[in-house]
Amino acid sequence: MKPIAYASLALALLALTACGKQDAANGAAGSGAAVEGKAAPAGKTWAEVLVATPEGGFRMGNPDAPIKLIEFGSYTCPHCRDFTEQGHEPLERDHVASGKVSFEYRNFIRDPLDMAVALVVRCGGPESFFPLSLQFFLNQEDMIKKIQAGGEGAYQAALGAGPTERFVKLAELAGLIDYAKERGLPEDKVRACLADPKAPEALAAAVERDSKQYEITGTPTIIMNGTRLDNVATWDALAARLKDAGA
Repeated sequence: MKPIAYASLALALLALTACGKQDAANGAAGSGAAVEGKAAPAGKTWAEVLVATPEGGFRMGNPDAPIKLIEFGSYTCPHCRDFTEQGHEPLERDHVASGKVSFEYRNFIRDPLDMAVALVVRCGGPESFFPLSLQFFLNQEDMIKKIQAGGEGAYQAALGAGPTERFVKLAELAGLIDYAKERGLPEDKVRACLADPKAPEALAAAVERDSKQYEITGTPTIIMNGTRLDNVATWDALAARLKDAGA
C-alpha cells in the first residue's frame, strides 16, 4: 500500500518506515538448551496476564519469562497482518502458556489510517488489546477499500481537520467506529479515544524513540531479549528462533 501523506511534519516522520523491510542482520542464535517455564497464577493462564508497559506497549505472559519478545507492527502492513494471523494462536498456546515467553506488542505507526486504528484498538486497555488487534488485522483490506471509496477529497478533509477531529473523521471514513462497536467497545469511549490529541503525540514519540534504539527499518520487527532479529517477518521463521532459544 502506498504511504498516505500526513497532515503535519511530526506525523510525516513516521511514514519513513517500510512494511516488511529488514535491512540489518542482527540476532544471535541461541544455544538450543531448554529454558525453564513457570506456572501461571492460580485461576489464570499466562495469556490472561495482561499489562500496559511503561514503554507504551501491551504485554501478555510471565513478566519474568526468560525469553522476552517485542513486536513492532502496523495495522496497515500486510506482512504484519499475515504474521499475526499465523502466529497469534501458536505463540500463546505453545510459548506464552508455558511461562517461558512473554510477548509485548508496540504500535509502530506508518500512516494516518494506522494511527486511527491504533487509537481504537488501544482504547479498551490491556484486556481487549490482543483480540482486538487480531480482529482489526482481519479487517485490513476492508478498511482500506472504504478509505479509497470515500475519495481523495474526503480523505484530505479528514486530515485537514483539527487535532480533536482528525482521527474521528478518518475512523468514520474507514468504518472503524462501527467495527469497534460490533466488538464490544462503546461508541462514546471510542470517539473520546480518537479525539484525545495527546495520544497520537505519545505514539509518534514512542516510534521515534524505538526507531533510534533498535534501528527499525520495517514492520514487523521482532526483538528478543533486547536484540533485534533479522529475517523473522513470518511466524515459521520466528518459531524456529524460539526453538533455538530453548522455548
